[in-house]
Amino acid sequence: MADTPHLPPKRPTRVDGVLRADLCIIGAGSGGLSVAAGAVQMGASVVLIEKGEMGGDCLNTGCVPSKALIAAAHAAQAMRDAKRFGVHAPAPEIRFGEIHAHVHGVIAAIAPHDSVARFEGLGVHVIKATARFAGPDLVEAGGARIRARRFVVATGSRAAVPPIPGLAEAGYLTNETIFGLTDLPEHLVVVGGGPIGIELAQAFRRLGARVTVIEKARILPRDEPEAVEVVRAALRRDGVTLLESTGLQSVRREGDRVVATLDADAPDGRRVEASHVLVAAGRRPNIENLGLDAAGIAHGATGIAVDGRLRSSNRRVFAIGDVAGGPQFTHVAAQHAGIVIRNALFGLPAKVDYTALPWVTYADPELAHAGLTEAGARAAGHDPKILTWSFTANDRAQAERATAGLAKIVLGRKGRILGATIVGPRAGELIGPWCLAISSGLGIGSVAGAVLPYPTLSEVSKRAAGSYYTPKLFGRATRRIVGFVQRFIP
Repeated sequence: MADTPHLPPKRPTRVDGVLRADLCIIGAGSGGLSVAAGAVQMGASVVLIEKGEMGGDCLNTGCVPSKALIAAAHAAQAMRDAKRFGVHAPAPEIRFGEIHAHVHGVIAAIAPHDSVARFEGLGVHVIKATARFAGPDLVEAGGARIRARRFVVATGSRAAVPPIPGLAEAGYLTNETIFGLTDLPEHLVVVGGGPIGIELAQAFRRLGARVTVIEKARILPRDEPEAVEVVRAALRRDGVTLLESTGLQSVRREGDRVVATLDADAPDGRRVEASHVLVAAGRRPNIENLGLDAAGIAHGATGIAVDGRLRSSNRRVFAIGDVAGGPQFTHVAAQHAGIVIRNALFGLPAKVDYTALPWVTYADPELAHAGLTEAGARAAGHDPKILTWSFTANDRAQAERATAGLAKIVLGRKGRILGATIVGPRAGELIGPWCLAISSGLGIGSVAGAVLPYPTLSEVSKRAAGSYYTPKLFGRATRRIVGFVQRFIP
């Protein structure tokens, strides 16, 4: 949201030693910052409390550094692959210390937008301290007591660490620590085959590390199996060792090595030696020490319980982002911020709608999804029609020698778009129109009838949509109609 400094902000007031505000936000990650910036510029008085770094996980240890690292890995791989085009380049020289500087330079470039100075300039009262509820409408932080009309808990989540014997003693990395490395791991074991694990596994492999992924089920389990297979093949082609359907029994340190002991029936033996272990086995909400019971806020292992309007059991208190127990994406936290602003500032009964929720795994090729998968559609009672189109049939993909991938579209009755998956080059950019189509309740004809520039990767979506009409358009009935009409056209 653009800053509006020409409008004087409404600031919190201090009465009898208590700071009073319209809105008190706990957590300055992407969701909390969005609420704070929007609310103060709409005329609300806002207190924002953050005990750690402004910008939260996304800026400092999540989305931003991981994508910066992936960009470096992509550049290295581009040098290796240049010979496909007749361009012969030397093997990339990886200077990991410089890559570390690049990653943290990106964080530093974005940080001013999330800084204390910027938010105080907007009129937000920022308190850098730990926050704790002392009652249903009272929070204590840094020696201050804050009463507010409404509260927003936006404390996010952190890496969940599975109870693997010996793991804590052996030492491990999470997303909070791996971007602090200044030396490239010799052999990185990744525990968990979700999006975070897969993205970082491929990136570190392309930067020169040996990488083994250990996943107790299958990688990327929420995505369409056909699309996951494309990513799986790419990982193996890059040299990532994938141990799926494999449990990790224990971890121990032997000198400067970490030894992982696997299930007895592990496909490549029971022992994996590595230099580093990265735990990427899910997330857990940050709800400890918030005094939630004192505020009458129901909570559990998945976070704070909320209704469709993101209100907790204490109707003064909203929860947004990862701590609210729903989908754990930065763009979901941003969506939640808009819901809270409409509820808390305007009294509108806005509710969360995940119908067109997108997500992207930033591997190469990227895997993007929106709406329902085929399995999800069937579970919801639909009898879906499935459309697919391969990147091998796309001229731009052929020109760029990037033909691994496909588009898969899930349709309901009368061609209504229920879901879309794209795995291929820049899939995260290509999924956008499908998000719009699903959220707007559009039919497949809206995409099939679009005029798109040639040659572009976006034609994959149009071709997939157009295949819905192929059986009728080129069928016998059409041939009879054309034959009949041609008799009367001079």
